[in-house]
Amino acid sequence: MNRTRMLVVTAIAPALWGTTYLATATLLPADRPLTAAAVRALPAGVALLALSPALPHGRWWWRSAVLGAANIGLFFGLLFVSAYRLPGGVASTLSATHPISVAVLAAVVLHEAWSRRRLWGAFLGLGGVALLVLGPDAQLDPWGALAAVGAGASSAAGVVLIKRWGRPVGLLPFTAWQLIWGGVMLAPWALAIEGAPAGLTGANLAGYAWIGLAGTVVAQLLWFRGIQSLPAGEVSILVFLTPLTAVMLGWAVLGERLTWVQLVGAAVIAGSVTLSFRARVGARPASSDSAPGPSGPLTRAISGGTAATADEHGSSRPVAAPRTPASATMGVCRAPARRLEQRP
Repeated sequence: MNRTRMLVVTAIAPALWGTTYLATATLLPADRPLTAAAVRALPAGVALLALSPALPHGRWWWRSAVLGAANIGLFFGLLFVSAYRLPGGVASTLSATHPISVAVLAAVVLHEAWSRRRLWGAFLGLGGVALLVLGPDAQLDPWGALAAVGAGASSAAGVVLIKRWGRPVGLLPFTAWQLIWGGVMLAPWALAIEGAPAGLTGANLAGYAWIGLAGTVVAQLLWFRGIQSLPAGEVSILVFLTPLTAVMLGWAVLGERLTWVQLVGAAVIAGSVTLSFRARVGARPASSDSAPGPSGPLTRAISGGTAATADEHGSSRPVAAPRTPASATMGVCRAPARRLEQRP
């Protein structure tokens, strides 16, 4: 898959995340953020692991736990706390600091080259989000604000760690590990603080099904694949599509009115994403540590790329992938880097 198609496919993930605010406001039970986060993560992880069974090994037991905490446990928990305690716009704006956090961490930890255009795109996008979702009546709950900022920071750390560590197995079990760890971390807190869910309506079940299947299974698979294939600073800009989707759904489904300021904000977000996509970094893209999971159309379609094997200590070593159409298309991403290196 070429770079443009990979960006477009990865962009589906934050768009699906943008439906979380609508589902929370209209379908989910009130005042149960931790329950929503646990139900979103744990069943989805178990289902993915059943489709592609593979357990962590060696150091990947603690690495998968750290990734599960950063990408799922802390992120989902803080995201739902902010969604319940803040208006959707305020929560979206504060959590949209994620791309700036990723840009800084990627430069420090991954030594990704700074791209002035991409950094400006991140600040421009944050300003667009503020124009899009903040109004004069926006209220700031301190705990909700901290939760929203923490969700963005946790997700940013998860992106950078995945880029640094790679993944030793196929995309399905790799995603399942993180969802299960995150769900296991969230479930005891949800039961202790909120109790077991009772008296669920059909609408509640539909809401949990949506955020579990579309907002978690599909979105996380696409997101983790994009993280592996694209520079961390570039893929993180796509997070700005989450508040844009949330506002557009509020207009289309709930009949919320859009002002000219919000329309300007939407245009600014679109411009920031475009600006970031056009940024060029001279560094050669890092190769993926991925390995295809069990053979099957779904697994091959989602997790194609360079294979890897891991020894008993958990370290990955790349292995040449068979010349299938999936692996051949991934090779397109590496060819431009080699041509650039040959230039005087």
